[in-house]
Amino acid sequence: MKIGFDNQKYLTMQSEHIRERIGQFGSKLYLEFGGKLFDDYHASRVLPGFAPDSKLQMLLQLADQAEMIISINAADIEKNKVRHDLGITYDEDVLRLIRVYREKGLFVSSVVITRYTGQTSADIFKTKLEHMGINVYFHYPIDGYPNNISHIVSDEGYGKNDYVETSRPLVIVTAPGPGSGKMATCLSQLYHENKRGQKAGYAKFETFPIWNIPLKHPVNLAYEAATADLNDVNMIDPFHLEAYGETTVNYNRDIEIYPVLAAMFEGIFGYCPYQSPTDMGVNMAGKCIIDDDVCKEASNQEIIRRYYQSMNRLVKDEATKDEVYKQELLLKQAKITTNDRPVVPAANELAEKNGAPAAALELPDGTIVTGKTSDLLGASSAVLLNAIKVLGGIDDEKHLISPTFIEPIQHLKTEFLGSKNPRLHTDEVLIALSMCAATDATAKLALEQLPKLIGCQLHTTVILSSVDMTTFKKLGIEVTNEAVYENKTNL
Repeated sequence: MKIGFDNQKYLTMQSEHIRERIGQFGSKLYLEFGGKLFDDYHASRVLPGFAPDSKLQMLLQLADQAEMIISINAADIEKNKVRHDLGITYDEDVLRLIRVYREKGLFVSSVVITRYTGQTSADIFKTKLEHMGINVYFHYPIDGYPNNISHIVSDEGYGKNDYVETSRPLVIVTAPGPGSGKMATCLSQLYHENKRGQKAGYAKFETFPIWNIPLKHPVNLAYEAATADLNDVNMIDPFHLEAYGETTVNYNRDIEIYPVLAAMFEGIFGYCPYQSPTDMGVNMAGKCIIDDDVCKEASNQEIIRRYYQSMNRLVKDEATKDEVYKQELLLKQAKITTNDRPVVPAANELAEKNGAPAAALELPDGTIVTGKTSDLLGASSAVLLNAIKVLGGIDDEKHLISPTFIEPIQHLKTEFLGSKNPRLHTDEVLIALSMCAATDATAKLALEQLPKLIGCQLHTTVILSSVDMTTFKKLGIEVTNEAVYENKTNL
């Protein structure tokens, strides 16, 4: 894979910049931490060279100075809100985050349950956390938030919230997802710290959009594509332009809330330490791009992938047409089409030629391997076997799994397990192949090629079964598919 981002430079610059920001405010900085801390695969896809755990590694360089607060909205606990990328509820994710941060050597001091109104589920969660040795605090709804500044910045607003006891100069405030109250937690703490006569500051860490690259740079367009369901829009920061005469990029929600934040800072400190929402940020990612063309191409590919994701969500009634329209607009702004993803035309042309579902996979050297549906295998299974044959230099005519071996498996599926689809899914193919590898050197060679599939691109002409999608995800393959069901019985 071509590298476009200097990860080591990023770790060094980012940690140094945060230390500088701590010094700017004296002895305490509340850092609102957006996005994924240790599994940021979007960033690693659009900035090749960015490690998915880069932000975590950066924080580990500050571990002796840092502690972590996790915010969660009481309403999200009550309604069992789910993180769709992980398939777990927000409160379960808080427990997961605590466990992972602790295992990595970070100090998790507290959880703040925001917008608390006496929910029983929140009380139960508080007890569970306290049994784990985690301090738990409540923050409450504030009438007129966020516009009634005089009420918010008063003893009846932020003043009613619990004060979170902290002991280290850098306080990272993170959350399982949007709407959890990270910013409000930071500002509430600033109010309490100020009343206690303690100097403290606030900063925001969001990787995207990247403030010091152009508005319509593919990296920033890819961020809009990734958040199309939230209707986030990248914008020129007008406050930064007015204050400094410098064009920078931010996103609509931060720009819209900035006047309110500035007024809150004035209510807390008597002045606003920032001239713009861009000033609040501490993101150094843009300064670590070392090959702009590589990052542009990677981001264009991400935009196409996100378009297909939205199309699939629409078919499954999980997205609106407006979300798809936005993705189509982003394709036009990037001046690309779905055919700029090489596996798309390869798969679609094969499907049209044969009148049956097909798949295409791009190997690390750019070779395109295809697979089609047959009586024994689905297109996904076929392309997977064909790919590892090519990677292992195995003759295409060689059967890695004998048809006589596949037929009993099909019989088991249809006659005893109730499946209406006799063809083997990808997980079944890999299990069968691993059994063959016990006695067949060629099958063993084929299995050894699987790690080479990490980062490969795949496109299928029909919606994948959940089994195949999970298998490809575990193999590290980036998948897109046409938003078309083959038929209900194949899923």
